[in-house]
Amino acid sequence: MMSEIKQIESIINPTEIFLVADSLTGQVAAEVAKEFKNTVNLTGIILTRADGDARGGAALSVRAITGKPIKFMAVGETIDALDAFYPDRIAGRILGMGDVLSLIEEAEQKVDKKKAQKLARKIKKGKKFDLEDFRDQIQQMNNMGGIADLMDKMPGMGNMKNAVADKVNDKQFVQMEAIINSMTPGERHYPDSINGSRKKRIAMGSGTQIQDINRLLKQHKQMQKMMKKLTKKGGMANMMRGMGGMQPPPGMFPGR
Repeated sequence: MMSEIKQIESIINPTEIFLVADSLTGQVAAEVAKEFKNTVNLTGIILTRADGDARGGAALSVRAITGKPIKFMAVGETIDALDAFYPDRIAGRILGMGDVLSLIEEAEQKVDKKKAQKLARKIKKGKKFDLEDFRDQIQQMNNMGGIADLMDKMPGMGNMKNAVADKVNDKQFVQMEAIINSMTPGERHYPDSINGSRKKRIAMGSGTQIQDINRLLKQHKQMQKMMKKLTKKGGMANMMRGMGGMQPPPGMFPGR
């Protein structure tokens, strides 16, 4: 295979030659990198499944052996999970210091600002944060890579994600969304109307238990209180500064 790769290189004379290495293969990735370096004019590395390599061992090994920069890293299966590689940011995540810059950039790209501003105006007018709003927040979080990825980027939270994995994980958010989707529009707008018989129907429709419905309603109440605090003047900005000592970009968060 290596001789064929060498022939392809000589024929097409590419500007860039990237080695795509699996972070979870450890020493194997390092050996493959060494072979590629000795065969072709390697210009960079792309690391896949980088979210599973908690200590960055593969990144360090491949970089040391090839002497070539890591250009991109993949933390998922879709094309939008391919990110530019920033050594200082990754080092911060490995050390549990978070990666606030990447978190802000991702929010700017993936958070629906119009929806966020509409929600802020709604709550400021005294209207309640209902279950449709709650579902929107779950979907926004999933768009940003899920709870584990968010915790990994938040200062002081990266080392906690394994400890809370059995209590809070992305599967539970899928279940929560299924529960909300099994409600009528009226129930989503007025959660207090959900009595025992309604809970039983919702549980059957979502394939869950009544205690799951009760848990979601309790979490929604907690989220209601939090949203009121965040939409006060400087609420989210103060939280972001507390997380990383950084000023979020103008217009990024509602209520500023």
